[in-house]
Amino acid sequence: MHRAKPLPGYLIQRYHGWKATSYADNASWYRRLADEGQRPRAMVISCCDSRVHVTSIFGADQGEFFIHRNIANLVPPYEPDGDHHGTSAAVEYAVRVLKVAHLIVLGHSNCGGVKGCIDMCQGKAPEMEAKDSFVGRWMDILRPRYDDVAKLPEGVEQERQLEKLAVMTSLDNLMTFPFLAELVQNGQLTMHGLWTDIAEGGLEYFSAETGQFQPV
Repeated sequence: MHRAKPLPGYLIQRYHGWKATSYADNASWYRRLADEGQRPRAMVISCCDSRVHVTSIFGADQGEFFIHRNIANLVPPYEPDGDHHGTSAAVEYAVRVLKVAHLIVLGHSNCGGVKGCIDMCQGKAPEMEAKDSFVGRWMDILRPRYDDVAKLPEGVEQERQLEKLAVMTSLDNLMTFPFLAELVQNGQLTMHGLWTDIAEGGLEYFSAETGQFQPV
């Protein structure tokens, strides 16, 4: 049974505005992308949060980034068990087919997924403990890192630290993918951990030298 309905009017208006301006001004570039295929230099794994706009942050054009978004920008460990793995499939495609040179994990402030993980770990979100909670089971990827922030004051400080640990968790889990780890070790792929402050527009990167996030 089909229940799909036409787009809301405001989205239709925005589409026609884009087609008459941005597309019209760059029509040849769009046709080239369609004919020649995509050749992004980087993959970005970011949060689904509507406030995080990767292409705007980096001033990127169409075709520059291969972007995958999920709750709290998490990557699960390598687990070829035959089940559905959307994030792992995106990573495999980016690395093996598109052969991106950079793999970026981008976390952000005020992350609802990370806040939900904290609430779950503190017993404040029993609904997330249910087996049929997709969000809860997804946040189990980050759950072991809660112990690292449990003693911090509750609130912004605790949340921001876990947001950054979410980035590090994803980077660690990416290295469990054998084909990816081999490329990193051979110098054919570099990985980057970033965190952005939505309110201030700040951007921080993880420094392997200091073991900390620091301003770009």
